[in-house]
Amino acid sequence: MSQDIFEGKNERPEEHTVGARKKERDQLQAEIEAFLAKGGKIEKVDPHVTADPPQKPGNNYTSRPI
Repeated sequence: MSQDIFEGKNERPEEHTVGARKKERDQLQAEIEAFLAKGGKIEKVDPHVTADPPQKPGNNYTSRPI
């Protein structure tokens, strides 16, 4: 029954346990520490900053074939 909930996803139900999440957080923390130890730098980016500049809206009027 629980398999139906995750159907279509690549995740298994056992990946959603507290222990699994803690393992992921610990791994991420270790990767961050290794990155910083090699001289890496973490910069804070403001929430309103995006990588994609605004684009001019396109004209789709009558763009469908007849």
